[in-house]
Amino acid sequence: MSRIDELIRELCPDGVPYKTLGEIGELVRGNGMPKTDFAESGVGAIHYGQIYTYYGTWATETRSYVAPETAAKLAKVDPGDVIITNTSENLEDVGKAVAWLGNGQIVTGGHATVLKHSQNAKYIAYWLQTPDFFAQKKKLANGTKVIDVSAKALAKVTMPLPPLEVQREIVRVLDLFTTLEAELEAELEARRRQYAHYRDSLLTFPEGGVRWATMGEVGEFIRGRRFTKADVVCAGIPSIHYGEIYTTYGVAACEAVTHVRQDLEAQLRYAKTGDVVIAAVGETVEDVGKAVAWLGEEDVAVHDDCFAYRHPMNPKYVSYYLQTETFHFQKSKYVARAKVKRLSAADLAKTTVPIPPLEEQARIVAILDKFDALVNDLSIGLPAELAARRKQYEYYRDRLLTFEEAVA
Repeated sequence: MSRIDELIRELCPDGVPYKTLGEIGELVRGNGMPKTDFAESGVGAIHYGQIYTYYGTWATETRSYVAPETAAKLAKVDPGDVIITNTSENLEDVGKAVAWLGNGQIVTGGHATVLKHSQNAKYIAYWLQTPDFFAQKKKLANGTKVIDVSAKALAKVTMPLPPLEVQREIVRVLDLFTTLEAELEAELEARRRQYAHYRDSLLTFPEGGVRWATMGEVGEFIRGRRFTKADVVCAGIPSIHYGEIYTTYGVAACEAVTHVRQDLEAQLRYAKTGDVVIAAVGETVEDVGKAVAWLGEEDVAVHDDCFAYRHPMNPKYVSYYLQTETFHFQKSKYVARAKVKRLSAADLAKTTVPIPPLEEQARIVAILDKFDALVNDLSIGLPAELAARRKQYEYYRDRLLTFEEAVA
């Protein structure tokens, strides 16, 4: 921090100038490039959706490629350019950015804008993570279901622009935090792989050692009833949306994270305590079929792209089993290979599940609960350390990127 303070006192004693993104560089809006354009090799490409699901603050390699003839029609991204998303389903993701630091030119498509400039690319990408930028984009955003901040709107965003030497020093410090966070994430991911292996081992039984039955023989599948984002309220009927199963919930839940309007009560369908709620839809084969055991005291409304599985087994045992490679292999045979992956109740009913005695199910659950806490509980161990490191990073990032503005 002292080195940065010294540089600011030396290079900009009267404050740091603030400029709009439009003044800083040229904003080039992307076009086209659906995922169907992706190829095994060719010209590197960054899809807008990957910026908030895959990439970090910067990238030196692309995850995807397009054919050269496709690339010729797309927005070009040169080393040092910053790609900014224009569209998302939520305000947090829209405006996320990645600095391209690879060796050659790549391309991007629609719903993204390329900022071409002469500043430090990482500095700009880091600043686009700050509360200052969030407050500005919130005022510029349009839409409800789909949020959009256009290239024209982005050009109006103002940001502090200290001298390049200051930018480089800030980036150096923030890179250190990012590296430390990445090391913790890598260690946690290794623990998760170890846990997954142990979970699958516990839920693999010797041939003839346990009874197997189809899920349809053991229980019944109750399809939920439709409700939309417009039906969500602060206080109302507890509900589970299919997307929450693979983005929000863990193996089990006692409280719902969303509620829907009370006047929908009669037309909805519900999971009871002990039911396992299974996602019937997902963007990937991995997501469809994921599950959460409902352990709440009251019934919970289930979305129509979910099933409430009612059964006599230990609910967490079932939920853990539905995470295994054995179940994934079975469900993969039935998942519809369309753009949106779907799994029907009839096909789920054909998958088999091992059924040891309830005492053994409880023993397995107790062991897996301990492992699950070690890799997912934010109050202990590595998850807690990572959460604390992220808060520390955000604090210093926002402090480092806040300046006294120079008087015009």
